[in-house]
Formats: sequence, C-alpha cells, structure tokens
Amino acid sequence: MKAILMTAAGSPDMLAMYTIDKPELASPHYLRVKLTAAGVNPIDTKLRAKPIYYPNKLPAILGCDGAGIVERVGSAVTRFKEGDAVYFCNGGIGDEPGCYAEYTTVHEDYCAASPPSLGLQDSAAMPLVLITAWEALIERANLQAGQTILIHGGAGGVGHIAVQLARHLGARVAVTVSDDKKEGLAQGLEAEKIIRYKEEEFVQDVVEWSGGKGVDVVLDTIGGEVFKRSLNAARIGGKIVSLLATPLTVEDVQVARMRNLTLCYELMLTPQLMKLHDERIRQRKILEQGAKLIEAGELGVLVSYALPLEKAAEAHRLIEKGGVSGKIILTIS
Repeated sequence: MKAILMTAAGSPDMLAMYTIDKPELASPHYLRVKLTAAGVNPIDTKLRAKPIYYPNKLPAILGCDGAGIVERVGSAVTRFKEGDAVYFCNGGIGDEPGCYAEYTTVHEDYCAASPPSLGLQDSAAMPLVLITAWEALIERANLQAGQTILIHGGAGGVGHIAVQLARHLGARVAVTVSDDKKEGLAQGLEAEKIIRYKEEEFVQDVVEWSGGKGVDVVLDTIGGEVFKRSLNAARIGGKIVSLLATPLTVEDVQVARMRNLTLCYELMLTPQLMKLHDERIRQRKILEQGAKLIEAGELGVLVSYALPLEKAAEAHRLIEKGGVSGKIILTIS
C-alpha cells in the first residue's frame, strides 16, 4: 500500500510517500480499514517536528483521524462487518499506524459508524475536534443552557465545532476571530458576540457583553498571553478550559485564586497515550452522539482544504503558517 512515512523529526520535508505492506490485525478484535481520507491536525505537525510520545519508533505513519470502509475483520469482531463505513481517532502518534495511508487498523471498540449525510471524506475531519470540544464543554466545563461562553479561535478546527456544540447546549456564545472571512464563518454559526481580537480588547468586550460579570466559561484554544488575559474575562467562580500547556506565574495563580476560578485542561489523546480501554470506548460513544447531531442537522464540519495524500507536507505547512479556518483533510484514492 501507499503511505506517508515520517522517517525523522524535522521539517515537513521529512514526510514522503513509500510503498509498504498492509498492516496486519493486532488482535482478533481489530478491523482493517481502507481509508477514504485522513484528517490533519496541529498535533500531527508537532509530532513531526518533535516525536514527543514515542521518539524511538520511527519511521511512523502520522494522522489520528480517519474514515473509510472496513476491508477485513478479526475473528472476534462483532460490531462491524466488511463494507461498513466507519470513522475514528486512532494511532498516528507513534504507537499504532496512523491514517496517512491507504489502509490502517483499529480496534472495533474505537470505531463509530460514519454519519451518512456527512460523507466519508468530511467525516475524517471530525473525530479529534469533536471529541476535544465535547470533552472540554460537556465533561470539563459542564456548560449549561443559559450560560455564557467565550471561545477563542471560533473559526478554527476545534473552535467552530465548539461553537455549534455550545449553541446546541443552549449557551450564549462569544468568539474571537482574526479577519473578515472568519467573522463571516462565526456569523454563519450564529455566534452572538464576535470579537476581532487584533482590533478590539476581548476582555473588556466580553465583560461588557456579559453584563459586567465576565463569562461563565472560557475555552482557550490559543494559550500563552491569551490564556493569561482570559483569567479576567471569566466571571468570579467561572471556569477556563485550555487545550494547551499554560506556564503560570505566581501572579497568574494569584489572579485565578482571587477570582475563585476553576482551571481545567483538555487533552483528548490521554486515553490513547495511557492505554485506557474504557475511556477509548467512552470517546467512541462521543462520536456516535456526534453522528446523531450531524444527521439531525445540528452539527457540521468545515473542510477548507482537501489535498491528495501525497501533499501531506503541504498540509503541514498550511497548519504551521496559521490562519486556517476549519479543517484540512488528505484524500486517499
């Protein structure tokens, strides 16, 4: 089969097309999937630059997100049969083969039936961002109807999914965006308050929008100074959920403490990294619930770039350049 291999850490040039054997089933509970597309995520570019989790397992096939058709089933598989359409987040961090390839393997318990109305290519863009947004808003922040939330990067991969989930939950949504195109996307997603963060002071704007109190929840997809400034955008007793490492100074901790803030972190890869089977099943159920929202017309994904598999390096360059709305996928013939 054809696959994009990362042979060493470094620039996007470390990604190249090779012909290798199809992956074998790791256990009787595994499926082999003929991939239709792979989602490309920022974590892929970080792992390419520096293979954090499994640095001694190169060459590796990157790509956690995939969707395709079941080509072979293990002898103990009961949830799927050959020919079924599935989508999933699995592998791609060095422990198991990822999805930048014609075929991959995955445990049946980690797969969900692909939502028919979305199509297999677009389905590949959804798993990581859906699970991340779901865990952040529902499991970490416990976002409730009528509450206010500020979503940083509301037109980004996780951000535009989080806007839709927050609205589904009945929350009032404010977002930060950088330009006209992203403002238009946020308007289309019916965000109530849109802040052009390069031109406006988001803390002041969001405090005014929330009646002088600050928002109940902040979803931080940016980190750094944006995270620190967000400490004053959340209400007293509010919650901030960050997707990134946040090196806090003593002063930052004091601000959070004085404001009685709850600081939460979200890394959806934790169950995969720590081999937590039951948690992987819980995440698969998120994909199943997400599929229901998709079929009900309450959730969708924006695919800004659909590049052929051999353009994986170009996809990485686009992500590292910044400014991509929605998601990038690699299509696989």
